[in-house]
Amino acid sequence: MQLWLAFTSPFARKVRVAAHELGLAGEIALVETDPWTDPRLRAVNPLAKVPTLILDDGEILYESSAICDHLDERAGGGRLVPRSGRERRRALRLQGLTDGAATAAGRLFAAERRAATQPDPMTPRFEHAIAASLDALETEPLSTGAFTMAEVGAACLLGYLDFRWPERDWRPGRPALSAFWAAVASRPSIVETAHRLPAAAPRP
Repeated sequence: MQLWLAFTSPFARKVRVAAHELGLAGEIALVETDPWTDPRLRAVNPLAKVPTLILDDGEILYESSAICDHLDERAGGGRLVPRSGRERRRALRLQGLTDGAATAAGRLFAAERRAATQPDPMTPRFEHAIAASLDALETEPLSTGAFTMAEVGAACLLGYLDFRWPERDWRPGRPALSAFWAAVASRPSIVETAHRLPAAAPRP
C-alpha cells in the first residue's frame, strides 16, 4: 500500500498512528507530497488532499476516517472501530469531534499566517471551536491503554496543537486531558509518527 501524505497533516498522522496500533505500518510505503503543488496527487485524488491511500490492487481511498476504517477491517476488525453499540458510537463521535477540531486548527494556522495582509473574520470561530472541543474531551474517559479511534483522534489533535503552537499551552484547566497526553506521548505509535516540516528541496 502507498500512503500519500504531508508530515505536517494531523489527518495523515492519524492514519499512521492507526496503522502502527494495528501492526500494519510495515505494509505501507510513505509518499511525501505537497497537496498544494503536486499534480501527481490530483491524478489519484480529485480533491488533491492528504492522506490518500492506494491499495495493492490499485483501489484508492480518500479521507482519514475511511482509510482508518479500512485498516481496522484489514487487521481483523473491531479493534480501533468497535463493531457495534455504544462503544462504536463513542469512537465515531469522538473521531468526528477531533477531526473537526483538527480542521479548525489547520484553518486557524493558515489564517494566522495570512493575517498581516488578509485578516480572516473566521479566526474567532476557529479558536472557539478548538477550545470547546478540548473542553468536551476533558470530560471524556480516554484510555491510555487500549486505543480506539477516539484515543487516536484525541492524541493526534493534541500533538498537532503542540506542533503548530508550542508557545500556547492548551493544558491549564484540563488536567484529565493533560494527563492523557502525558501518558501516551511516549507510546510507540505516537513517537514514530511525530510531525515534521517538509523535507528541504534538493539544491540544483
